[in-house]
Amino acid sequence: MTKPDKSEYAPYYEMYFNEVPDGDILKTFEEQIEEIKSFFMGIDINKLNYRYAEGKWSIKEILGHLIDTERIYAMRALCFSRNETQSLPGFDENKYVMNANFSEQSLTSLLGQFELGRKNSLEMFKSFSEEMWLRKGIANKNIMSVRAVPLILVGHAAHHMRIIKERYLT
Repeated sequence: MTKPDKSEYAPYYEMYFNEVPDGDILKTFEEQIEEIKSFFMGIDINKLNYRYAEGKWSIKEILGHLIDTERIYAMRALCFSRNETQSLPGFDENKYVMNANFSEQSLTSLLGQFELGRKNSLEMFKSFSEEMWLRKGIANKNIMSVRAVPLILVGHAAHHMRIIKERYLT
């Protein structure tokens, strides 16, 4: 699979694409499961509900946000791969986090949810034909191709891990 061109995603996603290493995206997508698990398991348990400023998410809430995003974008990829013609809605990530109970869930449960979701997405991606990868749809009023989704998810997770390192663990 080749990388999507700029007509296949909203300009906002460029910052995530910049976080993605060159190479086989599905291999990177899979390898990131263990990277994320190791990263979050390596954080002091007493810091998991820490917020570096008022109104910011806790580390557990960031992990919950990664889980929600994985689910939503996998659904988008599925819909677009099946030639869905309806525009898909956006989502307000702050409302999703505010209306979840990530802080009350164990790290083990959250990491299990992430791993299962990522593996499910991976198997779906592996099932796509070359034609399906090139299909596009509309989400949050923007064009998005199927092949943009795994890059967005990898870059999004890398972005949030970098933010945690810079703002939560220093």
